[in-house]
Amino acid sequence: MRRLHPSRIPLFERIPVRWRIAVTTAGLTLMILVCFALVLGQVVGNRIRSDFREELRSAARSLAAETRISNDAVLGRVVSSPPLRAFALPEDAQIRVLDQYGHPLAGTNPDVDLGAPSSGVWGVGELSVASQPITASGSLPGYVQYGRPDEGVNETVARLWLFLGAGVLGGTLLALLAGLAVANRAMRPIKALTGLARQITSTRDPSKRIPVPAADDEVGELARTMDGMLQALDEARAEREQSLDRQREFVADASHELRTPLTSIQANLELLQAAGSSPGDDRHAVDSALSSTKRMSGLVSDLLLLARADAGRQVARKQLDLALIAAGALEEVHPLAGERRLDARLEGPLPLDGNPDELHRMIRNLLENAVRHTPDRATVELTARRDGDEALLEVVDDGPGIPAGMENQVFDRFVRGEGPSDTAGGGGSGLGLAIVRAVAESHGGSVSAGRSTYGGARFSVRLPLTPVPPPQREPARAASEQKSPNL
Repeated sequence: MRRLHPSRIPLFERIPVRWRIAVTTAGLTLMILVCFALVLGQVVGNRIRSDFREELRSAARSLAAETRISNDAVLGRVVSSPPLRAFALPEDAQIRVLDQYGHPLAGTNPDVDLGAPSSGVWGVGELSVASQPITASGSLPGYVQYGRPDEGVNETVARLWLFLGAGVLGGTLLALLAGLAVANRAMRPIKALTGLARQITSTRDPSKRIPVPAADDEVGELARTMDGMLQALDEARAEREQSLDRQREFVADASHELRTPLTSIQANLELLQAAGSSPGDDRHAVDSALSSTKRMSGLVSDLLLLARADAGRQVARKQLDLALIAAGALEEVHPLAGERRLDARLEGPLPLDGNPDELHRMIRNLLENAVRHTPDRATVELTARRDGDEALLEVVDDGPGIPAGMENQVFDRFVRGEGPSDTAGGGGSGLGLAIVRAVAESHGGSVSAGRSTYGGARFSVRLPLTPVPPPQREPARAASEQKSPNL
């Protein structure tokens, strides 16, 4: 897998994951807070300005209700109202009283022009002005203008926006810190997994276990998955080591078995080569060399069959009857039985797809094993019958049986009696039952060993049967359905 050059990796992907999570969280929080601040600032600012304008109108209405314009013969038009300066002082306002023609009659500051009277609120310089007609009873028509500076309102709105901005920045910073804390907490188990993975990489020891977090979340699932992967790797390594041990033992035992016939052949050939040997000695040396050669040839054939089974290679197969194969193997073993009794109960046909030579070898090995490990006048029984969709082949005897705890070990290679071939006696090579298991498994079956009802050994082989297709009915001929016309 090609790795990108660091210069080609996007900048955001170079940042550690915890910082990416924190920055993403803070960015989303910033967007949300900015949108909220814009809406809130606009609504609250409009509300503040609206309240300010309403205060201007209310003050103008209140003053207009208490102000009266009258005519005096000496003084002319006289304005009667509350003290204007006292009314305006708390708010630092400007007040003017106008007649119906817009001429000023009274005011807090004659030099301040508030403009012509008009409905609503309008701005005059730094002042916001509200105008109301005089409504006092008995008064001449006129107007009251009330103006206040809007600097305070603008400062209030500015402070509002400053507060909202500070809130946005503070919320974003808190979101960044909180996201970083949550990301560090979430990445802590992953960091521990990374450290353990580095340790396993350096020590090449997958037997270490990963502590699984109590929380049932994605990190816990990752920890459980990695722990299961390490367990599978540990089991695979153990199986590989066992396989290598078996292979080393196999090579050692095969070398031991092949050394004896090769030594015998070499000795006999050297005897033939030596001068002065008699014809009787020649005959004896040739027979011994031939016997050793046959033994070595059989051993090589056994090793070849096992090697082919280990490699998963299959020989040519065909449709056959297991009952007939069993009968042929039983007949071949009869001369070796001696005083032992061989019984057979073969219920055929037992059709299956297999190699006749390998199946014959499997059954013969079972029978020879029973003959070799039972005393004279013992009984060996061969059974072959159908058991559901499988063929069940059993070889039982009434001999001493299989030693306790060796029911599975007897199928290992170079195992005879109580141990491997380099420590046990006997004339066999220790590959007979190993070949039985290899042949059974290569045909999709299984083999097991146990104690028979007679107290001896029992070997059972199960092989899948080939389903027999239903007989095809021949189509009726057209000539039988229709009568031929008479000519």
